[in-house]
Amino acid sequence: MAADNHTTIVGNLVEDPELRFTNTGIAVTNMRVAVTQRIQQDGQWRDGDTSFFKVNVWRGQAEHLADSLGKGDRVMVTGRLRQRSWETPEGDKRSVTELEADEVGASLKWATAKVERAPDRGTGDRVQGPERQTERGGDFNDMPPF
Repeated sequence: MAADNHTTIVGNLVEDPELRFTNTGIAVTNMRVAVTQRIQQDGQWRDGDTSFFKVNVWRGQAEHLADSLGKGDRVMVTGRLRQRSWETPEGDKRSVTELEADEVGASLKWATAKVERAPDRGTGDRVQGPERQTERGGDFNDMPPF
């Protein structure tokens, strides 16, 4: 993992995660996370501005996420920022900054969860994003053998 643009956000899902599959069958879940700044003013805490982040989650983690979390759930996301630009058919230039997730977890600050090990679906769970395709196994992120 490159540390040059590694980012972590904590916020709430704006809507249910949307699970889709690419033309080659790779699972991808898209979600939006609302992050609200907390500000202390005159000894009192209040909500500040809210920012909305588009997050992309790939492969097995995308399927686990869609099965586990829904609108309003508080999540922690760590990953890499990526900016894309394109031109519309009308000639307007557009750009978006997205977070390509390495890890997504449910926040347990105000909730509880029972973690269940997911069955191996043969989807390359330990490989994240289309640009990081590697051989499965032999990686420090592999599950321990017990």
